[in-house]
Amino acid sequence: MSIVAETRPAATTPPARPTDPRLKVTGLRVVRSEWAKLWSLRSTWITLGLGLLFLCAFGTIAALRYKSAINSGQPMDPDFADASTYSLALFGVPFSLIALGVLGVLTASGEYTSGMIRSTLAAVPRRLPVLWSKAAVYGILAFAVGTAGAFVGFLASSGVLSSTGIAMSVSDSGVAGGLLGAGLYLGLVGVIGVALGTLLRSTAGGISALVGTFMLVPGLMSLLPKSWRADLTPYLPSNAGESIFALHHVDGTLSAGAGLLVLLGWTVLALGGAAYRLMRSDA
Repeated sequence: MSIVAETRPAATTPPARPTDPRLKVTGLRVVRSEWAKLWSLRSTWITLGLGLLFLCAFGTIAALRYKSAINSGQPMDPDFADASTYSLALFGVPFSLIALGVLGVLTASGEYTSGMIRSTLAAVPRRLPVLWSKAAVYGILAFAVGTAGAFVGFLASSGVLSSTGIAMSVSDSGVAGGLLGAGLYLGLVGVIGVALGTLLRSTAGGISALVGTFMLVPGLMSLLPKSWRADLTPYLPSNAGESIFALHHVDGTLSAGAGLLVLLGWTVLALGGAAYRLMRSDA
């Protein structure tokens, strides 16, 4: 009797296909994708336009109001008693802050609302590059819009007030640096908005936190004892940010450099919380 043994060829593992370099996730490609997503939204165009309009229009309106008060022969409104061309030109900064900050929140929270964040994180599994790219793209954009609006608003206001006693020009000491500081302040507010949108994953929650931090908390400080208020108020995000572009610093306020460092600290803290939530929680 003969035994015939059946021999089968050993299973072979197919060779791994080389990775197409065009499909590799890189930091630059994540940035480009975030840029494309940002400009694909109608809300981006509308809100950036509003932020620019608030800076240019409100400053010009304040300058016209001041000039009309001078020409009317009536006593000057106390709100305008210590006004300058510079302060009137930046009258719209708080309103622009709301617009640019809200868009920062929407940039992040909108993906959670629509469910698009799942596709984003599937394409970028490491997650954190998504947050850094969102913050960088929108922060630079908000800085550019804020700076452009500050300069245009100042030029318009200085044109209106050129024949008055408070006339100023961009070449005056500290003006150009202050206008850049206003743009930097708005850019960092935009980054904080992105961080809050990522941290809270809610458009309403992120906007409430942003507006509360920059608009409501400074007013509530009056409820604290005077000694506490004097020690804490300069370090609030809003007060520290305003000191960045203040042309003249009074007692109890931070210098421009110190204000920038404090606001950067708040920005890093917000981004740190957003990064922790992004890494530890499901989309």
